[in-house]
Amino acid sequence: MHIQVVNFNLKNMSDGEFRKLCDELAPAFANMDGLISKVWLEDKASNTYGGVYTWRDRSAMEAYITSDFFKGVASSPNLANITSRDFGVLEGPTGVTHGLVAVA
Repeated sequence: MHIQVVNFNLKNMSDGEFRKLCDELAPAFANMDGLISKVWLEDKASNTYGGVYTWRDRSAMEAYITSDFFKGVASSPNLANITSRDFGVLEGPTGVTHGLVAVA
């Protein structure tokens, strides 16, 4: 498995408008090849939003970040300061601490 953490700030878009957009985009993410789960993040006080993605493997994540879908989201004029970091998963200890339970 592979984890990706994306963060950004909203620009010229309200929290309510962003939430509506998330509801519209969620089905597309739900059907994305190789995506096990996406947790949607928000810290309204600091205008920081994002997601934690659990991918089947690194190649699934790389396919996503080179996709037209990702490029469209990343080029949105309403998202600023976008960062994306990815991490491998230490599956042994993660299983012991009940991480990724839904996957098991």
